[in-house]
Amino acid sequence: AEFPTVAFKACTQQQSRNLKQSRLPAATAPEEVLAGGACVGADSLLRVLANYSRSGEVKTTITVGVVGYPNVGKSSLINSLKRSRACGVGATPGVTRCLQAVQLDRHIQLLDCPGVVMATGAPPTAAPLRGALAPQRLRDPLTPAAAILRRCPPEQVGWE
Repeated sequence: AEFPTVAFKACTQQQSRNLKQSRLPAATAPEEVLAGGACVGADSLLRVLANYSRSGEVKTTITVGVVGYPNVGKSSLINSLKRSRACGVGATPGVTRCLQAVQLDRHIQLLDCPGVVMATGAPPTAAPLRGALAPQRLRDPLTPAAAILRRCPPEQVGWE
């Protein structure tokens, strides 16, 4: 009741016009639906948002911020719920550069935010590992690549 959790899969952005939504809940959707390009779980998430927009018997307007790390699908989630390309998306961090409001319906407004990376006191070489920098913007790609390889067991990267 306090922290509702909804299984959700956003649309893949390969679709050209209308972004598809599957009516099946994510928990019971077959593998071929989950592996496809359609959004799964939108009905459940929209119901949760609609419940928050009710105050007793009166519908109120709510604004919901979609916040998270860079490149985790914040804009894709909004596009999937809106069923249109309301927000730009891309494979690299930094596509969303400023706050953008998207009206979902009369009572629900979604805020698309740029990716958030908390300052942890970690060395600057850790920023690319947290998705804070696009790989193309790195002056020295070898240091982050070496840091990634140090975290992987040798059998996972083919070294023995």
